[in-house]
Amino acid sequence: MAKESTLTTSDRMQDLLLESPGFPEFLLGLATLSASLLGSDGPVTCTITVERDGGLSTVASSSEEGRRLDETQYSYDEGPCLTALRQHRLVWVPDLLGDERWSGYAEAAAREGIRSVLAVPIPSDASSRAGLNCYAKTINAFDEETVVLLEQHAASMSRVLRIALRLHGADVHPEHLRAALKSRAIVDAAVSLIMLQHRGGRDGALEILRLAAKSSNRKVHAIAHDIVQGAELPAPNSDGG
Repeated sequence: MAKESTLTTSDRMQDLLLESPGFPEFLLGLATLSASLLGSDGPVTCTITVERDGGLSTVASSSEEGRRLDETQYSYDEGPCLTALRQHRLVWVPDLLGDERWSGYAEAAAREGIRSVLAVPIPSDASSRAGLNCYAKTINAFDEETVVLLEQHAASMSRVLRIALRLHGADVHPEHLRAALKSRAIVDAAVSLIMLQHRGGRDGALEILRLAAKSSNRKVHAIAHDIVQGAELPAPNSDGG
């Protein structure tokens, strides 16, 4: 089930594009935002697939596991995500093992623990096709509300993703994705330290990091790196957030 009644707006995505230190970080942020806004009985992994000139590429993944799941699908050249992308329609699979459309891929994904998949095409230009893929390890992980909101999310993602791909191209090498995931891990570690000290939630800790970066005119990742290395933790803002 979706955690919020509305998903990320195109304005917030444009801010992400402007504020990210590099293209891989922007793409990682886009996938991570998608995953964080979806709820189920367990964690959800989101990826973004782009097909251009006959070639498939996972340009963004909220985890290393998501990239592997996409690449398994590419090896079979079939699956829910490729169907959504190529046929320009939503594909909702409540139970992957109970679906007979992609038996080879379904069995391979199930061995990775995946049971539910939700894939939505992202409107793109004539030279490429794109899709947002969501994987979960529980049956019936996505409900009707999530399906509707994810379609809205993919539509709002369209313009900013097309701009980003036009500027940077679709090729993001796995080592770049791994570097971006490592960068996120540093931020997550800093957030955990702030939560422990200030006894607050994740949103409050992220806001403290954001304000510290803004006040010092530095990137959030740089502040997080210093905290992990033992620097003094930022203080909460004046209203106690």
